[in-house]
Amino acid sequence: MNRFSAFIIKEFRHLLRDFRTVIIIFGIPVIQLILFGYVINTDLKNVRIAILDLSHDEISTALTNKLLSSGYFKLDNEIQSESQIEPLFRKGKIKEVVVFEKDFGKNFLRTSNANLQIITDASDPNTASLLENYTQNIVLDFVKKSSEPNASLPITVEHRMFYNENLSSANMFVPGTIALILMLISALMTSVSITREKENRTMEVLLVSPLRPIQIILGKVIPYLLLAFIDALVIVGVGYFVFGVPVRGSVVLLFSICLLFILLALSIGITISTIARTQQVAMLISLAGLMLPTILLSGFIFPIENMPKILQWVSVLMPPRWFLLALKDVMLKGVGITYIWKEILIMLIMLATFIMISVKKFKIRLE
Repeated sequence: MNRFSAFIIKEFRHLLRDFRTVIIIFGIPVIQLILFGYVINTDLKNVRIAILDLSHDEISTALTNKLLSSGYFKLDNEIQSESQIEPLFRKGKIKEVVVFEKDFGKNFLRTSNANLQIITDASDPNTASLLENYTQNIVLDFVKKSSEPNASLPITVEHRMFYNENLSSANMFVPGTIALILMLISALMTSVSITREKENRTMEVLLVSPLRPIQIILGKVIPYLLLAFIDALVIVGVGYFVFGVPVRGSVVLLFSICLLFILLALSIGITISTIARTQQVAMLISLAGLMLPTILLSGFIFPIENMPKILQWVSVLMPPRWFLLALKDVMLKGVGITYIWKEILIMLIMLATFIMISVKKFKIRLE
């Protein structure tokens, strides 16, 4: 029994002596709990909206103030005509527009038939539904406090969705799936593939061959580049023909963005392989550092605007965030490169940064 107890104590000491094991056992669960606790939040806060007030009377002003004082909405623009709505949606500046008809206050008080229109950007159907529900509830609360108890509803609310009239969830998960698959194949598989050569000590054979280091790296990543690009073609094709996800923008621009993201993911995979010594470490870094942030911090499922400020800043460093923004804008909104140049530039800067890091860390001779 004493031998068995000593063996258990020895195993505990062995586990706790290994810093990486302690991080895996205690650190990752805490980090995941904090991330999930703050990211999984369906409450809306300070969502940017625009107001089109064609009435400019006391009632429309009071209702506008009630919307903005709720804490859910933040006035980004006060527009003068309907022609300004779609350009603001295309630029991604706002998520919703509330339109008051002409003589809104007069119709509210005299005819009990005032018309209010709620227009939302439904490229993210979950957020669009929440926005619509929140706005309608605030309007109903305003009506209850402004009217007699048994009076008929004096406001008729009309709903309109841009870019996704049917609120199809496929319009959200197809672009997100593209990001996940491309990151999985490009970054994770590349990092594991190169690390496997180091772990199996076959990298020495490659390094003493006539091939240059850059040729070794290219030979490793080109197959994954082609496979990832084919996967992008397949996913977009299945999304279009099976789920009816539109491709309103340029197909050439769409797949150019996919190619840029694949190159970026490959450069991340190469960088991971220069840091990791074993396949397990490479896989752990890829899964914890890439896959979870792609799901949680890219805006794929949970709106970035609802996250705490610190996580919003962290999400700026996540390549999938910029890829998804550009991808959705091209697929669902049909925008051109003039609308997504910022996202493309950020991905190009990230690509150059990771290439420089990986080239600097790649060692011609193994230690």
